[in-house]
Amino acid sequence: MPETSVTLLTKPGCHLCDDARVVVLDVLARLSYTASVRGEISFAELSILDDPALLAEYIEEIPVVLINGRVHNQWRIDPERLQAALIAAAN
Repeated sequence: MPETSVTLLTKPGCHLCDDARVVVLDVLARLSYTASVRGEISFAELSILDDPALLAEYIEEIPVVLINGRVHNQWRIDPERLQAALIAAAN
């Protein structure tokens, strides 16, 4: 089963990024205890300040959650929607 990747794009001092991190990590923790996900899910957090291309693309849109490199959501992250998307992507 291929790995599903979750990437959180943030920048320092962003309160919405802090909120999104809590939601994403909570959803990932819940999924690690469920049988509804067959594959592995990896997580990475990237600061847009470390990558000029990410900065140019997402300067006004962070936080952004990417699933397998595609934008899932930005700004406020809905935990139920994220969980459903990850279950679908990992199965």
